[in-house]
Amino acid sequence: MSDTQQRIDDLVKSNEVLLFMKGNAAFPQCGFSGRAIQILKACGVDPKSLKTVNVLEDEAIRNGIKEYSNWPTIPQLYVKGEFIGGSDIMMEMYEKGELQQALAAKVS
Repeated sequence: MSDTQQRIDDLVKSNEVLLFMKGNAAFPQCGFSGRAIQILKACGVDPKSLKTVNVLEDEAIRNGIKEYSNWPTIPQLYVKGEFIGGSDIMMEMYEKGELQQALAAKVS
């Protein structure tokens, strides 16, 4: 495992709710990242408990996360070490009530 993959793996495994995104929770820098934050807020996730990683600040992480998850786009949500998906999947799960259940089960 490369250093970057190890860094990503450590982040994923050491944070309850982790969002790799462009920007941060207070200042998302793309529409999809902004939507991901809004979905998490709507699910009752406290922004202070949410760990975000700004991929724009680290090119190695930006490219490495796509390889780590085998998922081509950002943002990417992980809950308790499990890859959930990007903003489209988050929205789909939210509309079905599945994301709220996943967050409640994992974070409580």
